[in-house]
Amino acid sequence: MIELGLLAAVACVVFVVVMVLAALLKTLFWLVLLPLRLVLSVILLPLLLLKVIIGTLLFVVLSPIMIVGLVVAAIAAIVALAVPLLPLLLVAFVVWVLLRATSKTTTAIAR
Repeated sequence: MIELGLLAAVACVVFVVVMVLAALLKTLFWLVLLPLRLVLSVILLPLLLLKVIIGTLLFVVLSPIMIVGLVVAAIAAIVALAVPLLPLLLVAFVVWVLLRATSKTTTAIAR
């Protein structure tokens, strides 16, 4: 049992050493590549501004078109849901007409 505990402790120590070396390597790469990242960010800044300008222009131009498309799609969806209910509406209307025709009583409001 002692051997198993010793083996687990050695595994933990190896894991810690590997993680420390990985962190050091990551830090080294970050420091070495920092000047390159700074130079590229300065060079590519005009392209980023151009991307923002083009994106804003496309948003302004395409927003009304998208709104009209969404309104048309909503109307089409409402019609698609309402059309199957038309036979039930017709039956309800016929029942209402028959009940109204057979009713003899009128109110003062109806005159």
